[in-house]
Amino acid sequence: MPAVGVRDDARRLVDQLPDDATWDDLLYQIYVRQSIEAGLRDCDAGRLVPVDEVRRRLGLSK
Repeated sequence: MPAVGVRDDARRLVDQLPDDATWDDLLYQIYVRQSIEAGLRDCDAGRLVPVDEVRRRLGLSK
C-alpha cells in the first residue's frame, strides 16, 4: 500500500475541523500532528528517555 501524501493528510485534517474553525485552530492541529510524528520517529530511532530519568531531571518525586 502506498504511503499517504502530506496533501491527502492535510485535506483530511481540514475536513475534520468544525465549520467555524479559525486559522489558529488549523495551525494548532498541524503543530500537534507534526509533534506526534516527530515523537514517533524519535521512538523508532531509539531516542528515548526513561520516565525515572525525566522525573529526576525535572526534580519530581515518584
